[in-house]
Amino acid sequence: MDDQHKGGRLDRLDHSILRVLAVEGRISVAELARRVGRSKSPTQARLRRLEAMGVIRGYRALLDPIALGVAHVAFVEVKLLDTREAALRAFNEAARQIPEIEECHLIAGGFDYLLKVRTESIDTYRRVLAENISSLPHVASTSTFVAMEAVKELGP
Repeated sequence: MDDQHKGGRLDRLDHSILRVLAVEGRISVAELARRVGRSKSPTQARLRRLEAMGVIRGYRALLDPIALGVAHVAFVEVKLLDTREAALRAFNEAARQIPEIEECHLIAGGFDYLLKVRTESIDTYRRVLAENISSLPHVASTSTFVAMEAVKELGP
Protein backbone atom coordinates (compact mmCIF):
# COMPACT_ATOMS: atom_id res chain seq x y z
CA MET A 1 0.00 0.00 0.00
CA ASP A 2 1.44 3.39 -0.91
CA ASP A 3 1.97 6.24 1.58
CA GLN A 4 -1.19 7.99 0.39
CA HIS A 5 -3.32 5.16 1.79
CA LYS A 6 -1.54 4.22 5.04
CA GLY A 7 -3.43 6.86 7.00
CA GLY A 8 -6.76 5.92 5.46
CA ARG A 9 -7.07 9.08 3.38
CA LEU A 10 -9.02 8.89 0.17
CA ASP A 11 -7.57 10.09 -3.11
CA ARG A 12 -9.16 11.04 -6.44
CA LEU A 13 -9.36 7.44 -7.64
CA ASP A 14 -11.11 6.35 -4.44
CA HIS A 15 -13.67 9.13 -4.84
CA SER A 16 -14.20 8.19 -8.51
CA ILE A 17 -14.86 4.58 -7.52
CA LEU A 18 -17.26 5.65 -4.76
CA ARG A 19 -19.21 7.98 -7.07
CA VAL A 20 -19.82 5.16 -9.55
CA LEU A 21 -20.74 2.63 -6.83
CA ALA A 22 -23.14 5.05 -5.12
CA VAL A 23 -25.28 4.97 -8.26
CA GLU A 24 -24.52 1.48 -9.59
CA GLY A 25 -23.68 -0.87 -6.72
CA ARG A 26 -23.93 -4.02 -8.87
CA ILE A 27 -21.48 -2.88 -11.53
CA SER A 28 -18.79 -5.46 -12.43
CA VAL A 29 -15.22 -4.75 -11.38
CA ALA A 30 -14.19 -4.78 -15.05
CA GLU A 31 -16.77 -2.11 -15.93
CA LEU A 32 -15.90 -0.11 -12.81
CA ALA A 33 -12.23 -0.20 -13.81
CA ARG A 34 -13.11 0.98 -17.33
CA ARG A 35 -15.19 3.87 -15.95
CA VAL A 36 -12.44 5.10 -13.63
CA GLY A 37 -9.70 4.62 -16.24
CA ARG A 38 -7.72 1.86 -14.52
CA SER A 39 -7.15 -1.86 -15.06
CA LYS A 40 -9.16 -4.49 -13.20
CA SER A 41 -6.53 -5.64 -10.64
CA PRO A 42 -5.72 -2.23 -9.10
CA THR A 43 -9.41 -1.29 -9.11
CA GLN A 44 -10.30 -4.52 -7.32
CA ALA A 45 -7.52 -3.89 -4.77
CA ARG A 46 -8.87 -0.36 -4.15
CA LEU A 47 -12.37 -1.75 -3.75
CA ARG A 48 -11.18 -4.31 -1.16
CA ARG A 49 -9.28 -1.58 0.71
CA LEU A 50 -12.32 0.72 0.77
CA GLU A 51 -14.39 -2.17 2.15
CA ALA A 52 -11.72 -3.06 4.75
CA MET A 53 -11.52 0.60 5.85
CA GLY A 54 -15.30 0.65 6.35
CA VAL A 55 -15.81 3.38 3.75
CA ILE A 56 -17.98 0.92 1.84
CA ARG A 57 -20.21 -0.59 4.51
CA GLY A 58 -22.08 -2.98 2.24
CA TYR A 59 -24.24 -3.43 -0.82
CA ARG A 60 -28.00 -3.72 -0.97
CA ALA A 61 -31.01 -3.50 -3.23
CA LEU A 62 -33.03 -0.28 -3.30
CA LEU A 63 -36.65 -1.29 -2.84
CA ASP A 64 -39.69 0.58 -4.11
CA PRO A 65 -41.80 1.44 -1.05
CA ILE A 66 -44.93 1.97 -3.17
CA ALA A 67 -44.61 -1.51 -4.70
CA LEU A 68 -44.12 -2.90 -1.19
CA GLY A 69 -47.18 -1.09 0.14
CA VAL A 70 -45.33 1.13 2.61
CA ALA A 71 -45.57 4.52 0.93
CA HIS A 72 -46.74 6.49 4.00
CA VAL A 73 -43.85 8.49 5.50
CA ALA A 74 -43.95 10.48 8.70
CA PHE A 75 -41.18 12.40 10.41
CA VAL A 76 -41.41 12.38 14.18
CA GLU A 77 -39.78 14.80 16.58
CA VAL A 78 -39.15 13.11 19.91
CA LYS A 79 -38.42 14.88 23.17
CA LEU A 80 -37.01 12.83 26.03
CA LEU A 81 -37.52 13.20 29.78
CA ASP A 82 -33.86 12.37 30.37
CA THR A 83 -30.89 13.00 28.06
CA ARG A 84 -28.10 11.51 30.14
CA GLU A 85 -25.94 8.96 28.32
CA ALA A 86 -27.68 5.90 29.77
CA ALA A 87 -31.10 7.23 28.70
CA LEU A 88 -29.84 7.94 25.18
CA ARG A 89 -28.37 4.43 24.94
CA ALA A 90 -31.65 2.87 26.10
CA PHE A 91 -33.64 4.90 23.57
CA ASN A 92 -31.20 4.06 20.74
CA GLU A 93 -31.30 0.33 21.44
CA ALA A 94 -35.09 0.24 21.64
CA ALA A 95 -35.57 2.40 18.50
CA ARG A 96 -33.38 0.00 16.49
CA GLN A 97 -35.89 -2.78 17.27
CA ILE A 98 -38.88 -1.05 15.61
CA PRO A 99 -38.85 -2.03 11.92
CA GLU A 100 -41.06 0.88 10.85
CA ILE A 101 -38.39 3.36 12.01
CA GLU A 102 -36.34 3.72 8.85
CA GLU A 103 -33.99 6.38 10.26
CA CYS A 104 -33.29 7.71 13.75
CA HIS A 105 -31.11 10.77 14.33
CA LEU A 106 -30.01 12.40 17.59
CA ILE A 107 -30.54 16.13 17.03
CA ALA A 108 -29.00 19.27 18.53
CA GLY A 109 -31.93 21.64 18.79
CA GLY A 110 -35.42 22.05 20.25
CA PHE A 111 -36.06 18.30 20.43
CA ASP A 112 -33.88 15.24 20.94
CA TYR A 113 -34.51 12.81 18.06
CA LEU A 114 -35.87 12.94 14.53
CA LEU A 115 -37.33 9.68 13.23
CA LYS A 116 -38.31 8.75 9.69
CA VAL A 117 -41.15 6.26 9.96
CA ARG A 118 -42.50 4.30 6.99
CA THR A 119 -45.85 2.48 7.18
CA GLU A 120 -48.72 1.27 5.01
CA SER A 121 -51.16 4.02 5.97
CA ILE A 122 -51.96 6.75 8.46
CA ASP A 123 -53.92 4.18 10.49
CA THR A 124 -50.88 1.91 10.68
CA TYR A 125 -48.71 4.88 11.59
CA ARG A 126 -51.08 5.84 14.43
CA ARG A 127 -50.79 2.30 15.82
CA VAL A 128 -46.96 2.32 15.55
CA LEU A 129 -46.85 5.71 17.25
CA ALA A 130 -49.18 4.69 20.07
CA GLU A 131 -47.85 1.18 20.69
CA ASN A 132 -44.17 1.47 19.84
CA ILE A 133 -42.73 4.97 19.52
CA SER A 134 -44.54 6.57 22.45
CA SER A 135 -43.48 3.70 24.70
CA LEU A 136 -39.77 3.94 23.84
CA PRO A 137 -37.62 4.57 26.94
CA HIS A 138 -37.71 8.12 28.34
CA VAL A 139 -40.11 9.60 25.73
CA ALA A 140 -41.76 12.78 27.02
CA SER A 141 -43.55 13.84 23.84
CA THR A 142 -43.71 13.41 20.09
CA SER A 143 -44.71 15.61 17.20
CA THR A 144 -45.56 14.19 13.77
CA PHE A 145 -45.05 15.67 10.29
CA VAL A 146 -46.52 13.68 7.40
CA ALA A 147 -44.60 13.73 4.12
CA MET A 148 -46.73 14.54 1.08
CA GLU A 149 -44.08 13.70 -1.55
CA ALA A 150 -40.49 12.42 -1.60
CA VAL A 151 -38.64 14.89 -3.79
CA LYS A 152 -35.21 13.31 -3.15
CA GLU A 153 -34.32 10.22 -1.16
CA LEU A 154 -31.30 7.94 -0.78
CA GLY A 155 -28.42 10.08 -1.93
CA PRO A 156 -27.30 10.93 -5.47
